Amino acid sequence: MQPSAAPELAHTHTRPIHWLTTATALVGVVALSSLLQPDAATAAQAAGPQTKSAPAHTAPPDPTTVTYPIECGPVQAVVKKKASADLDGDGSPETVAVVHCDTPMGTPPDGVYVLTRDGDSGKPRLVATLLDPKDRTTVSDFAVHGTAVTATLLGYSSTDVPRCCPDLKSDVKWRWHNGAFVRSTPSGARSV
Repeated sequence: MQPSAAPELAHTHTRPIHWLTTATALVGVVALSSLLQPDAATAAQAAGPQTKSAPAHTAPPDPTTVTYPIECGPVQAVVKKKASADLDGDGSPETVAVVHCDTPMGTPPDGVYVLTRDGDSGKPRLVATLLDPKDRTTVSDFAVHGTAVTATLLGYSSTDVPRCCPDLKSDVKWRWHNGAFVRSTPSGARSV
């Protein structure tokens, strides 16, 4: 090994005074930081304008706790997609669930269901079927925007079309109106 051309520097060797200086500086920083603490946080909100009181059950219904009207034989029904919003303007959120049978093969049809909480027990319950699995369609591009539920439905023009390859596509929207969900479709189904 070749010796270094630079002379040894005296301050590169640690001595007890270096450790004592570092420890003193560290103690000073910790002591100073304990004196300069922010105010304690509180969970209370500042007083403001009065708002409409929320119902006792404000959490959206859990779609995995409901039995759906879908025939799945030996397999289970599964929630494929879900979204929550106050769709009917009553102050309580509803949950919209896209459900199908958990089959190991093929493309099972979807059902779209609306859930709310029971007023007395607070348990989730099914209140509307927006799309019945008997319609033999699947759902893509599902979303809830404000008080509207939107989806793209994929379907089949005949029984001769393979179930892997839907040949019909339509965009739909459901909105709460006069005590029921009303479906609207822009210009009908179109081929894929």
